[in-house]
Formats: sequence, structure tokens, C-alpha cells
Amino acid sequence: QVQLVESGGASVQTGESLRLSCVASGLTYSSYLMGWFRQAPGKEREGVATIDSDGTTSYIDSVEGRFTISQDNAKNTLYLQMNSLKPEDTAMYYCAVTEVYSMTVIQALGVMAFLRDYGYWGQGTQVTVSS
Repeated sequence: QVQLVESGGASVQTGESLRLSCVASGLTYSSYLMGWFRQAPGKEREGVATIDSDGTTSYIDSVEGRFTISQDNAKNTLYLQMNSLKPEDTAMYYCAVTEVYSMTVIQALGVMAFLRDYGYWGQGTQVTVSS
């Protein structure tokens, strides 16, 4: 079974950095899409960043230039480096993964939307940024 375990969340002040990690297990298909989502109290879950098997990345506008998504294939681990954190980054952060059978379909829907609706999810790690 697919399992995702996030870690690295903490309480920090504005301008500081954090690196989130997500260890994945149970994947059996070679083509995949992975990403990070976040959800603040009272708000819907939103996509933050995605990365596919080829290393292609995408970011939500509000984090572009500050966050970097990456992966270590040898360790089956997904990372999210978060720099210059702001109070609006405060949320529960989740990693997600889905196996890719048709990238055309995923691109038609949007990578973040597809992952949000069809991905496997971890339990999340809390990030709190104080001003």
C-alpha cells in the first residue's frame, strides 16, 4: 500500500526557513507525480508545488522564488525547502503522490488539481510562522 510520512514542520518567525520531508513507500509504477499541499484553518487545501518523474516542477505563484521542491530517489524522499517564510504560509502541509498513466489527461486538468483530487495523502506536518 502507498504510504507517505511527512516531517519537518515547526514554529518559526517571519523570514526563517524550514525543510519539509516526505518519505514514500509502496509505489509500484515508474511514472508518478508528487507534490506538496497546504491547508489553513477555514480554508480549502491548496497546491503548493509539484514534481514529476522527469524532474519537472511547478509552483503556486505565492511561493515561487521562495520554495523549492526536490526529491532524492535513492531515499524515496520528497522535500520542500521553504525560505523567507511569511505568516500566510502557516498551514498544515501534506505531501501527495499519484501514479501517472496518461500525462495528457493530467495536463488537461492541471497537475495540482489532479494531484489534489486523485492523489494518496500523508497525515501532514504543521508549519506555523509568526510575525
